[in-house]
Amino acid sequence: MIEASRSDAYPAAACRVDAARMEGGTERLLLRPLTLADAPAMQEHFPHWEIVRYLLAAVPWPYPPDGARRFCRDTALPAMEQGEAWHWTLRLRSAPGAAIGMVSLFRRGEDQRGLWLGLPWQRQGLMTEAAAWANDVWFDTLGFDHLRVGKARANTASRRLSQRQGMRLVATGERNFVCGTLDAETWELTAAEWRAWRAKHPPRPA
Repeated sequence: MIEASRSDAYPAAACRVDAARMEGGTERLLLRPLTLADAPAMQEHFPHWEIVRYLLAAVPWPYPPDGARRFCRDTALPAMEQGEAWHWTLRLRSAPGAAIGMVSLFRRGEDQRGLWLGLPWQRQGLMTEAAAWANDVWFDTLGFDHLRVGKARANTASRRLSQRQGMRLVATGERNFVCGTLDAETWELTAAEWRAWRAKHPPRPA
């Protein structure tokens, strides 16, 4: 693990780039670094109102026909090369050829983790697996000392996920989401809190 004394400390540049290339897995998922070849699957599964409505208003809506390709090419992949963000596609172990969602980590800001999952695979606990894997990477590979996640208060599924994994509500306010201006919350988790949670909830074998 790389030590970081503050949340804005830079882990070693080599680690930041290597993390963007690493693959991983959970009990039911494979996580592979995002590539431009994943854009068609993203374009198919991502632009649905149930998925995007509680995302920040920076997400264009209606989603353009080339939105996924432009996001990968112009935003996500350059950020991965610079060590500013990390994006992995989610794939079922039983069907590894198809990307069904994505988990992302961001070095700066109040939104340091993002998740989305295609509609046919929701409400099966897969988000929980992906979030736990991302938390392990954030704290144990990248070496940050706390994780902050913003969300709409109305996003009950996301709030429950944060609660289940030991996060604390630390701030409230208003933010602009795809569906409009809503009450918003910021949830936080420290490295020590996550490791205590992990000690009680170790990863299940694949």
